[in-house]
Amino acid sequence: MISSGRMPEQVETLGAKPRQEAVRILIPSVLGVLGIELTDEALSRVVIVPLGRSRKLFKPLSSLKPKDRSDFLDEVLGQFSEFLAGARRRIEIPYDLSGKELSSFAKKVLNETTKVPFGKTRTYQQIASKVGDPEAYRKVLSVLVVNPLPLVIPCHRVVTTKAGEGSYIAGAKKKAWLLRMEQKSALVI
Repeated sequence: MISSGRMPEQVETLGAKPRQEAVRILIPSVLGVLGIELTDEALSRVVIVPLGRSRKLFKPLSSLKPKDRSDFLDEVLGQFSEFLAGARRRIEIPYDLSGKELSSFAKKVLNETTKVPFGKTRTYQQIASKVGDPEAYRKVLSVLVVNPLPLVIPCHRVVTTKAGEGSYIAGAKKKAWLLRMEQKSALVI
């Protein structure tokens, strides 16, 4: 689990309530098709333009059965749409990473990444310093390149240096587009 003062409370999956079956859907976006995995309570995975076997895990939004539709799904779709249009600064959807095998370091990196403000960037070195290991900037990159919730945990805001953007889970062009969109929208919002 990841907790952050600015992110909504994360869903606790331990306890009496059984884990819900995840719904995996494909939704169109300006970045290309997004693969979204969620339950009625939390988002657990986002894949920007899933390909090959990964894409086969998701089904088109139009093929969802009525029982798989929910108010939560509508909220997820709305927030992603608003964010990618530049009308929302943060996707504030409860998420659950309890099924992911994340090291203590990875949890710290992802948590720190949620704190990078809309329209701003931090370097891998700055994130490494914030989590207590200034020399671990390459480890920060290795965590963010497999971020299970890109856009929600805004790893696109972490760059190599103040002058260079660096790699991104969905490719350098998509990272550059997201950073430009946020910078332009930050002036308006």
